[in-house]
Amino acid sequence: MLNNIGLPGLLLIAVVVIVLFGRGKISAIMGEVGKGITAFKKGVTDGKAELEAAAADEARDVTPKNETKET
Repeated sequence: MLNNIGLPGLLLIAVVVIVLFGRGKISAIMGEVGKGITAFKKGVTDGKAELEAAAADEARDVTPKNETKET
């Protein structure tokens, strides 16, 4: 469906959006989108670091667990 929009179609859509929302509102929206993307990337990086730290803790703990057998 959207395979054949092309450059003229994208330019037309951009002009319509600018006319409807105005340049100031669009820049404010793009600023918020940028902040959201930055927060998402930071969350992904923090999550990855947390998982790696947990894996490193598991790898360091090589002591055998005390297993008691009841007979």
